[in-house]
Amino acid sequence: FGFVQVGTQEVTAWMHNAIKKCADYRIVVDVHDEYRPTGFSRTYPNFLTQEGIRGDEESPPNSHTLITMFTRMLAGAGDNTICYYDNRVSAKMGSHASQLAKAVCIFSPLQFLYWYDRPVPSPDKKSELWGKPNILGDEPELEFFDNVPTVWDETRVLHAAIGEYGIIARRKGNEWFIGGINGIHKKSFDIKFSFLEPGIKYRASVYSDDPSVNTRTHVRIDRIEIDWNNVLPVVLDPNKGFAMHIRPEVETPKLGVSTLQL
Repeated sequence: FGFVQVGTQEVTAWMHNAIKKCADYRIVVDVHDEYRPTGFSRTYPNFLTQEGIRGDEESPPNSHTLITMFTRMLAGAGDNTICYYDNRVSAKMGSHASQLAKAVCIFSPLQFLYWYDRPVPSPDKKSELWGKPNILGDEPELEFFDNVPTVWDETRVLHAAIGEYGIIARRKGNEWFIGGINGIHKKSFDIKFSFLEPGIKYRASVYSDDPSVNTRTHVRIDRIEIDWNNVLPVVLDPNKGFAMHIRPEVETPKLGVSTLQL
């Protein structure tokens, strides 16, 4: 449901009755715009997510998202309408790596990605639109969006200060995903992996901002080997971020743990 009216008893009752009717027919619901979450989704779990959030449509800076993570999210899932290729990402909001991180940091069982973006008409790169703003590309870090779940078995807040920085780890099965978002000041962190299972080697894909990477999004990917006893030093520049995908090791990567300048 989109462009919903909010506030009065009449329109709120209409909205809740519509969600009930959708439940009768096993239809999942995402309510957009200024709907105010009240916990109704706990009674009707087909009500997967709602906006009611200053998401990417409003071009929020990282500092605002870092408030949302620890205030608005207490009220329930939030459809943040994550942008990626739109110019607003680098011009007003943060970075492409911090956009990846939002898929972990902002909980939403129905996750809307690539808001305002659209597919190129010709997938073989013959279209003149290929590589233009708002056109989906084939940047290698998109594998993170492909792999990230929308529901979780466990959540850990590794580092956080409301409005300043936030690093959240979430587990699905035997895989972990980490999202880190930084505000206006450069910060250094030690990422401890004590939440991992002892005695198991893991391989991690680390996605970070790097202007030297020759893509539209300038996201670097590092593959490293870690275990529960490792500590990864991370340095985040202002308004940057990073994301990680950690899974039990199948093949031994060539790189070990080092300091990441992000």
